[in-house]
Amino acid sequence: MTEQSASITVKITNEQGLHARPANLIARRAAEFESAIEIVKDGNQVDAKSILGLMTLAAEQGSELAITANGPDAEAAINALAELVQNGFDELHQTSTQEE
Repeated sequence: MTEQSASITVKITNEQGLHARPANLIARRAAEFESAIEIVKDGNQVDAKSILGLMTLAAEQGSELAITANGPDAEAAINALAELVQNGFDELHQTSTQEE
């Protein structure tokens, strides 16, 4: 199998940003892939498989994250993580129901 490299830029859409629960979701999803996956925000680069690393990014709503992966499943890895971010970590619909 050949090594692949892939990257994508996504924007945080959920109101609370990248807090503990979304960081856990990203790390768990990233751990499913063989590829080395890194996330960069404002020049700060962290391992996508590290919850604590992800939380140090302090990514608020509207922040842009660059997701890069290197390995045999790089393309699938960045697509899976991008989907999590773009879906607002499934929090977009929860906010309105919690406020009622």
